[in-house]
Amino acid sequence: MKRIFKRIFVALLLIAVAVLIAVAFRPKPVEVDAAQVTRGPLQVTVEEDAETRAHDRFTLAAPIAGRLSRIQLREGDEVTPRTPVATISPLPLDVRELAEIRARVASAEARQREAAEQLARWESDHAQAVRDLNRARRLAADGIVAQQEFEQAQTKEAAAAKEVEAAKFRLSSAAADVERERAGLVSVEAQQKQGGRVVTLYPPTRCRILRIFEKSERVIPYGTPIAVLSDPNKIEIVADLLSTDAVKVRPGAPVIVENWGGPAPLRAKVRLVEPYGFTKVSALGIEEQRTNVIADFIDPPNGLGDGYRVDVRVVLWESADVLKAPASALFRVGGQWSVFTVDEGRTRLRPVEVGHRNAAEAEVVNGLERGAVVVVHPPNDLKEDTRVTVRANNAR
Repeated sequence: MKRIFKRIFVALLLIAVAVLIAVAFRPKPVEVDAAQVTRGPLQVTVEEDAETRAHDRFTLAAPIAGRLSRIQLREGDEVTPRTPVATISPLPLDVRELAEIRARVASAEARQREAAEQLARWESDHAQAVRDLNRARRLAADGIVAQQEFEQAQTKEAAAAKEVEAAKFRLSSAAADVERERAGLVSVEAQQKQGGRVVTLYPPTRCRILRIFEKSERVIPYGTPIAVLSDPNKIEIVADLLSTDAVKVRPGAPVIVENWGGPAPLRAKVRLVEPYGFTKVSALGIEEQRTNVIADFIDPPNGLGDGYRVDVRVVLWESADVLKAPASALFRVGGQWSVFTVDEGRTRLRPVEVGHRNAAEAEVVNGLERGAVVVVHPPNDLKEDTRVTVRANNAR
């Protein structure tokens, strides 16, 4: 009897040892990060650096050549239509320049007279050709002259008519040249009548000075930009997007303005996608085709001025309630999007159909249910039916 108990004890001991050995060499569960499939809002956006710009800019330029007086205003000053921004004193007339203009007018008038004389000559030749044609027509009808002479008279009359038309065009061109040269003389004479009167430049509306190009006193030519002004309450956003992203943006699309210096993001909306692109070299030295997208603020841009840097997210698509999963859980198997779900401590490979997606989340159209736990950032060696444990405080 003792021998039987001893054998049973040894057998149980061997079984226990075998179980311990099997447990000891059993593969440990793989630790993974996981998240739940949830329902909620989803936005697909394009993120890009941008800068603010004055919506309405006014450039004050010199209406005449003259001596610009020193400007006392500074950048940032607010001005009204009654605020003098700059004064210009006309320079004395250059006698040589006045003589050149008058000589050009005289030359243009001479060419006009020449063109008129040529027109008169060709009109006279054409009248003679018409008389010769009528005479040849009567003689040809009576059989006195050959048909060939009649045809030659027709050709001569037609050629003379063409020369008359050409002479008229030359006369019109010469008359236009005279008017152009006289316009320069009229401008000089008007300046001569003006004498030493000082020209004062005023803003077109209530605005702020953005930049002053000419601060010191000096002689400036006609058309020189002096200052740039803008309405401080009208600021827009300019973001240069890749052309492949810009084609997806539509006017009216929401824009979220971030990192502008305030405590909360600002709202804006797209007003215009410019219809032309330009080439820009990236920081990596790659040429990119980009397009400017212009947006208007919805929230007041308190403190923002012209040329300030901001970050924008242009919303291409959004929904308030979709089934979504972390984008980091998705991977492709033979061209099909798939995920690993965690079911009773083991992985299950699940093919899924994905809709819209952004950098963080993706819309799940088919293949998963709400509340399913998926593995995020799955290791490359993770397989189907692998024992896993979810790291603590990770599943969400």
